[in-house]
Amino acid sequence: MKLKPTEDRIIVKPAPAEEMSPGGIILQPNKKDRPTIGEVIAIGPGKMADGKMVKVALKPGDIVFYTKYTGSEISSEGIEYIIMKETDVLAVEG
Repeated sequence: MKLKPTEDRIIVKPAPAEEMSPGGIILQPNKKDRPTIGEVIAIGPGKMADGKMVKVALKPGDIVFYTKYTGSEISSEGIEYIIMKETDVLAVEG
């Protein structure tokens, strides 16, 4: 991937959308919820706070949980990603 996030932003590759509802109903493509879990692909260098550089606490490979409508969806080399700020991450798996 040729994208490099700036400041405290991260690039996340969302998990595939669910094909079936919890009740076992097969979902149509337009009815699938946007995933709220994904893998961190790239991180920015951090941001300045009180005159000091604060680095991003996440690292590539981390599995993160985030809110449904956070960040900006982008496509690079045919793959869908979400760019978001580190503070948009609700939890890290593990």
